[in-house]
Amino acid sequence: MDITPLLTVPNGLAAFALVNVWTFMLFGLDKIRAEQGTWRVSEGTLLAWAFVGGTIGAYTGRAMFRHKTRKQPFSSNLHQMAIFQVFAVALAGGWMLAG
Repeated sequence: MDITPLLTVPNGLAAFALVNVWTFMLFGLDKIRAEQGTWRVSEGTLLAWAFVGGTIGAYTGRAMFRHKTRKQPFSSNLHQMAIFQVFAVALAGGWMLAG
């Protein structure tokens, strides 16, 4: 099965948006669950979704829900991940411009 026709800029942007919306919603769910004292979304899950492209959703969720803003090492891990992603995008962009 050839997925090449699906690899378009609009599809990539849609996937990026969906990952960020999902990550944002997970932060909201975890905040609600934390206040209720019930089952929580693990930090590993939150960081995994940020890693696969949901960093913007993670930072937005942290700010809007005021959740996990001072938690360490979670905050440090998220910041390092964001820095890595900025460099990765810059390198990919430079590589595409050079090609």
